[in-house]
Amino acid sequence: MKYEPTIGLEIHAELKTKSKMFCSCSNALGLEKEPNVNICPVCTGQPGTLPVINEEAVHMVLKAGLALGGKIGDDSKFDRKNYFYPDLPKGYQISQYDKPLVEGGYLDSGEGSEKNRVRLTRIHLEEDTGKLVHPKGALYSLVDLNRAGLPLMELVTEPDIKSGAQARKFCQELQLIFRYLKISDADMEKGQMRCEVNISISEPGAKKLGTKVEIKNLNSFKVVEKAIDYEIKRQAEALESGEKIVQETRGWDDASGTTFSQRIKEEAHDYRYFPEPDLPPLQGLVALSEELKKEIPELPAQRRARFIEEYNLSAADAETFAVNFELGNYFEKVVSEIKNWAEDAQPKIDTTKAVKLAGNYLITELQKLMYQSEIELSGIKITPENFAEFIKLAAQGVVSSSGAQAVLAEMFKTGADPSHIVKEKDLGQVSDEEELNAAVREAISANPGPVADYKKGKQNSLMFLVGKIMAATKGKANPQMVISLLKKELEK
Repeated sequence: MKYEPTIGLEIHAELKTKSKMFCSCSNALGLEKEPNVNICPVCTGQPGTLPVINEEAVHMVLKAGLALGGKIGDDSKFDRKNYFYPDLPKGYQISQYDKPLVEGGYLDSGEGSEKNRVRLTRIHLEEDTGKLVHPKGALYSLVDLNRAGLPLMELVTEPDIKSGAQARKFCQELQLIFRYLKISDADMEKGQMRCEVNISISEPGAKKLGTKVEIKNLNSFKVVEKAIDYEIKRQAEALESGEKIVQETRGWDDASGTTFSQRIKEEAHDYRYFPEPDLPPLQGLVALSEELKKEIPELPAQRRARFIEEYNLSAADAETFAVNFELGNYFEKVVSEIKNWAEDAQPKIDTTKAVKLAGNYLITELQKLMYQSEIELSGIKITPENFAEFIKLAAQGVVSSSGAQAVLAEMFKTGADPSHIVKEKDLGQVSDEEELNAAVREAISANPGPVADYKKGKQNSLMFLVGKIMAATKGKANPQMVISLLKKELEK
């Protein structure tokens, strides 16, 4: 490219506290049946009311800072950010300006050659605004203040991102971390996590960056990537045609796949920040953060690395269990059960292969059954113990691959013990050598043509004969034994 993009992100995430940021109203956004029911004099900005800091929200932001390697100073404070908008009842927002809770930090996202480290500028805490509702065809807008005053964490990055794909991967990894920390569900489609992009382009090596443009309120990972890629192209074409890039705020039109101008971008001084007079400064944060460090769980990157190392999984399977946290936990319970009986199992089982088999069945077959039935993992009837027993039967060859799928489907439906299902449904795999030899000799006798072709070197004829044997045994024959016995008989 002739131009090099410079991209920074501002991420807002609604925190999963019990109450709002500065009042006792329930933090139950999305659960209310009516607008303007989850409100009080404080969050609607009535004169004479006083805010009180939500301690739980402060802890959550500090945990995010610790997980992302940020620096936590010993003191912090809240500030008034003054601006008028219909969904901001007080005429100002309580936010943080020059003393945020967290400064610095970083996040690595992507893998291999696509791995990218994005430095963080800050993470601060503020209150959310209300929501404007625009009835179709009406000449007015309505205000719903149920969201007003919710605790909102804002994370600002350095301009270390170079493409829409990098931005998408960053947002996805950040969402995972928030969920692992249990501080936010960060569902972009529900508005729990919102992304704003600051983007400029300049010629490679230029001492001065291009004019910055902000794209507001991007509500999905796909839209983040598409909006950035479009804006890079738009700015490049504008510069090529001799236009000047204007510093402004733009929106995203998903229908046309384009950004559009909204307003000229405000500067910090336009907000007339000053210390919030109704709230005391926060102190003793270093000591508090030392205590909170004990509550930081294993994070996504650590889980990926551990699953690959400990369970010999592929990077793709480890990623699935990192993204689907509960499925990963279920997998580990299954593995624990497998290891408990693997050494004493008869016939012997290769534990490593059994663990990988468990991962494959969980990721493919079980998730397929869940998807088809629209059932979440928490609602399935199969216990980890029974799933491990199912893997044992499959690993020992008690059931064939097709038989295993039938057993798992029945387990999913009824929650029954797999050994009981195999016996009741007669799904056991035939591994008796004498019985299989009889089927082999019958297939050879009934198919002289393919037998002659095989002896002439046509290997496909062997699989034709295997298929005949499998059909004759209704798919119950052990395929490995069938191939071995068939070759032995044909080479006589």
